[in-house]
Amino acid sequence: MSSPLEKSLGVLVNTFYKYSGQDGDKFKLSKREMKELLQKELPSYVGDKVDEEGLSKMMGDLDENGDQEVDFQEYTVFLAVITIIRNDFFKGYSGRP
Repeated sequence: MSSPLEKSLGVLVNTFYKYSGQDGDKFKLSKREMKELLQKELPSYVGDKVDEEGLSKMMGDLDENGDQEVDFQEYTVFLAVITIIRNDFFKGYSGRP
């Protein structure tokens, strides 16, 4: 039986592949695919509408190899960053999750 952390890792991987490949390379997320992932999987982080300028900047920051797409390694950097931000947000909160 998988632990909660093992299940969470599976969700992270499966979520990437749920959206990648719709526009071409199945091992990368295009800007459109990343936008759809954000809207559907992280709605409380992006709100009702994804900021196009912010999305372009984020894609540029994540895109280490300059191919205008986000590969799995770049995606994991994104997840690490938002996890750190969430942790920092709750550091001073007494009812921390």
